[in-house]
Amino acid sequence: MSLINTEVKPFTATAYHNGKFVQVTEADLKGKWSAIVFYPADFTFVCPTELEDLADLYPEFQKLGVEIYGVSCDTHFAHKAWHDTSEAIKKVNYPLVGDPTARLARNFEVLIEEEGLALRGTFLINPEGQIKLCEIHDNGIGRDASELLRKVRAAQYVANHPGEVCPAKWKEGEATLTPSLDLVGKI
Repeated sequence: MSLINTEVKPFTATAYHNGKFVQVTEADLKGKWSAIVFYPADFTFVCPTELEDLADLYPEFQKLGVEIYGVSCDTHFAHKAWHDTSEAIKKVNYPLVGDPTARLARNFEVLIEEEGLALRGTFLINPEGQIKLCEIHDNGIGRDASELLRKVRAAQYVANHPGEVCPAKWKEGEATLTPSLDLVGKI
């Protein structure tokens, strides 16, 4: 069964955010758009490149009302240590959520049980707490934050314009489609 259009399951976790340890729950995801970005582990190789890429575009996500949550099966203590020692991670201003029990990774179906690590999973949650985007990568394949930003804009457009859909490579301001019998076989 797909996670698309399901509600985020209840959870409580501790994050490292702006120099403090803070509690994060599923209730924090409601009322705004949220992106949950799972990565395998702190102090690794591809992960800091992805988190830095998200940090560079974080102001653009914020303009769209989107909060980013980076999540790994490490503790919030490890997140702080990584933040204090990595130039790339020092740029991160969004919460880094610890998931040492792997509850979140299990809830989002990205846990590699035998390794205790998460796959690279990206989930976009709407203000009602429903998953609208789910993308899971093998851990050797890094993600592109600008593509997530494009998908956020498309998801927000579709949410605000019922009956319209965004075609491939759609960018804000470009034409959308209104599915109808008249379009069948004409695209």
